[in-house]
Amino acid sequence: MRNAAKKIYITLIFIFLYAPIVTLIVLSFNASKSRAKWGGFTLKWYQNLFKNQDILNALWNTLLIAFLSAFIATVIGTIACIAIQSMKKRNRTILIGITNIPMLNAEIVTGISLMLLFIVLGMNFGFLTILLAHITFNIPYVILSIMPRMKQLNPSTYEAALDLGASHMKAFFSVTFPDILPGILSGFLMAFTMSLDDFIITHFTKGPGIDTLSTKIYTEVKKGIKPEMYALSTLIFLTVLVLLILVNRSPKEKDV
Repeated sequence: MRNAAKKIYITLIFIFLYAPIVTLIVLSFNASKSRAKWGGFTLKWYQNLFKNQDILNALWNTLLIAFLSAFIATVIGTIACIAIQSMKKRNRTILIGITNIPMLNAEIVTGISLMLLFIVLGMNFGFLTILLAHITFNIPYVILSIMPRMKQLNPSTYEAALDLGASHMKAFFSVTFPDILPGILSGFLMAFTMSLDDFIITHFTKGPGIDTLSTKIYTEVKKGIKPEMYALSTLIFLTVLVLLILVNRSPKEKDV
C-alpha cells in the first residue's frame, strides 16, 4: 500500500511539472489561435516563427547576452575565487558571506538598484546596461560553483610546479586549472541559465528598442501571446531535452 502511494505521489508530481509543457507543445501544432479549440494539425506557426523578425531579434539578444555575461562572469568569478582562497580564513569567510547576499536578495531590489546606478552614472539604457546587470548578478553563482573545487586543491602541487621552474601563469593552467575546470564549467552553465531565464533585472535595465525573450513575452501577454511563441518555446524545450539526453547518456562499455 505504501509503495503504491509513493508511485501515485511521484506520478502526480510529474504530471503537474510536465502537463503545462505538453499543453504548450500541443498548442504549437494547433491551427487555431484559440487555446480552447483544436483547429487541426499545422506547422505554420513554426514557419511564421522564422519569418517574425521581432521574435528572432529577441532570441538573438537573449542568447548573446546570456553567453557574453556567463563568459565574462566566469572569468571574473574564477579570478575572484583564486584571490579569496589565498586570503586568511577570517577575511575569506567575510567575503564569502558578502558574495552570498545578492543570491539571497530579492531580484527586484537588485534590478532597481542597478537601474538607479546606471541613471546616476548617466548611462543610456540598452544592450550594454543589460549585459552589465547580468554579469553583476551572475558572478556570485560562478563563485559558488568554483569555491568548493578550490577548497579541494592541494597547494603543494602548485608550489611544486613553481619550484620546477614553471611561471605562475603556466603553473596555474597546468596544475590548478584542470582541477577546478568542472567547477568552472558548472558555474558557466549556471550563469548562462540564470541569464537566459531572467526577466526582472532585464526589465529594469533595458532601454527602448531592445527586447529579450522574457521581456518580449511579457509585452505580448497584455495583447495576447502569439502562437509563434509556443513554437519557439517548444524548440527550446526539445533542444534542452536532447542536450540533457546526450550529456547523461552512459557510454557503452568497450570490450577489452
